[in-house]
Amino acid sequence: MAKSRRRAKAPARSGGTKTRRNGKARAVDYQALARFRYQLRVFLAFSATAAMRQGLTPQQHQALLAIKGFAGSELTSVGDLAQALLIRHHTAVELATRMKRLGLIKRSVDARDGRRVLLQLTARGERRLQALSAIHLEELSAIGPTLVGILRQFRSAQRQR
Repeated sequence: MAKSRRRAKAPARSGGTKTRRNGKARAVDYQALARFRYQLRVFLAFSATAAMRQGLTPQQHQALLAIKGFAGSELTSVGDLAQALLIRHHTAVELATRMKRLGLIKRSVDARDGRRVLLQLTARGERRLQALSAIHLEELSAIGPTLVGILRQFRSAQRQR
């Protein structure tokens, strides 16, 4: 799991309200921001419904994706899972315990550091994640042009400043 995350810059567009950042006045395109946030909420609602149809909570789906997606060639620790889901360590422990009971993941102790618990998807967890990922990729393909258009609007506004 990567420790640092890039923060997205606030978009600017002429014709909006001016804000200050680093001492420079910038315009804010509230309409584009509202459209972008709306599209994110629509996607998250879609994702939650898709997870529930697969018998998972949205957080369990996110955990499966984090365990598989952030691990690379290494196993994901409970601490990595907590960081990826922006939850506390003890919440990640409880989540992992529930997912283990459902047969979605396996837990093991790190051979190099006995304090770390490592997580790995089971075949059942892999199947659920594959099914959900296919559905999500279809949805992203459908809403992608809208999101790209909004992001282009932000980028164009930044160039104009």
